[in-house]
Amino acid sequence: MTQRFDFSQSDPKAYQAMLGLETYLHNCGLKPPLLHLIKTRASQINGCAFCIDMHTKEARANGESEQRLYALSAWVETSFFTPAERAVLALTEVVTCISEQAVPDTVYAEVCRHFSDAEVTQILMAIVTINSWNRLAIAAQILPGSYTVAAVA
Repeated sequence: MTQRFDFSQSDPKAYQAMLGLETYLHNCGLKPPLLHLIKTRASQINGCAFCIDMHTKEARANGESEQRLYALSAWVETSFFTPAERAVLALTEVVTCISEQAVPDTVYAEVCRHFSDAEVTQILMAIVTINSWNRLAIAAQILPGSYTVAAVA
């Protein structure tokens, strides 16, 4: 497989708009470990190898355990995640697969038990943003493996 195009070069303004969402997410107050879980799990569901590579590297650099990363695709069957993380992972899955069903009231209510309305909005923004990045990376056929973590915030 070869990369089809580099969207950061083919339309820098569109790329900058996406980076604006990333900047917002990194400054909105959500903890980086939670963002890494959202980004990695959505990328797994979408089959985006580039983003899985990127976000697992970033998660490790931020101190995430190998055990949790290896078990993320089967998080429901483990005790490695907190109740709040489990609620976010459930929301990540249903929003990522939104064409299959609407977000169940039970999933939404569980997230609301752990997070404020503003935080739920931020979590949803993180989910929709990574889904957009996944779709761009898959369409462009960005090759996994070359990403290096420049700096950890």
